[in-house]
Amino acid sequence: MDNENEAEIKRVLGIPSWRNLSKDKVVKFAATMPDMATEVRLKIIEQFPAFKDLAKNSVDSVKRAHESTLSANEKSQEHFHRASQQHRDVLANELNRDDLSWEQRQSLHERFQQNVTLESRKDSETKQFLDRGLRTVAVSAGAAIALGAVFVGARILGEGKDSPQGSLEA
Repeated sequence: MDNENEAEIKRVLGIPSWRNLSKDKVVKFAATMPDMATEVRLKIIEQFPAFKDLAKNSVDSVKRAHESTLSANEKSQEHFHRASQQHRDVLANELNRDDLSWEQRQSLHERFQQNVTLESRKDSETKQFLDRGLRTVAVSAGAAIALGAVFVGARILGEGKDSPQGSLEA
């Protein structure tokens, strides 16, 4: 293996050894793999047998964070909707009073409508938030799968090169 190539790759990644290859550096590492010589790639992969575990742990971490965020968001949503409903209940009770002027009724109707509009906006914000979160999880999982394919592909290419049966013959 060309130690200069390996040292250059570690320098680009900003790591002193392959043990320091963190979750965030794996993506950068995978991006450099196509530019590496096959021998260098395979030697690095041999030094990093826990890739599958790192990729799985990365996806699991993102998933746990996403689930925690969803749970907190759900609780926040419940509180907001409950408070909005209580506000509408108070406004509805006020509207049932017989001693209100037309202007007072109009003001209560406007406040009621503002409440409904705010709740609708909050619902739309939540849907956008959930969409962004789902995309983040999907991208993370996709990156882990892609990196796994890169590692497996590099290993298969290397094994095919070393094996006399590695070439395809018709």
